[in-house]
Amino acid sequence: MEAPVKFVQIIDFETERMDEMRELVEQAAQRAAGRTGGPTHRLVLQDRNTPNRYLVLIEFESYEDAMRNSNDPETTRMAQQLAALCTRPPSFIDCDVREMTELK
Repeated sequence: MEAPVKFVQIIDFETERMDEMRELVEQAAQRAAGRTGGPTHRLVLQDRNTPNRYLVLIEFESYEDAMRNSNDPETTRMAQQLAALCTRPPSFIDCDVREMTELK
């Protein structure tokens, strides 16, 4: 049987209030401590050419874990709070991880 494919959601957004967003995410992480099935990694990227634009890559063990997390009322509440701090609505890209290689 084939192992589940890891899943990554990419969130593309713009904000002038990144410090407030970071604080909300940290508070949510503290509330979710010890909960199973949530994200396993998060990578936050800032666009050098558009400084208020960010890309966040959130990794899950599987698409199913991501959907359970997405349907959690706490996640919905946090997403609404974060979207309110954006200068445009965030966009979401759902990706199955096909290959991951450590280069160093």
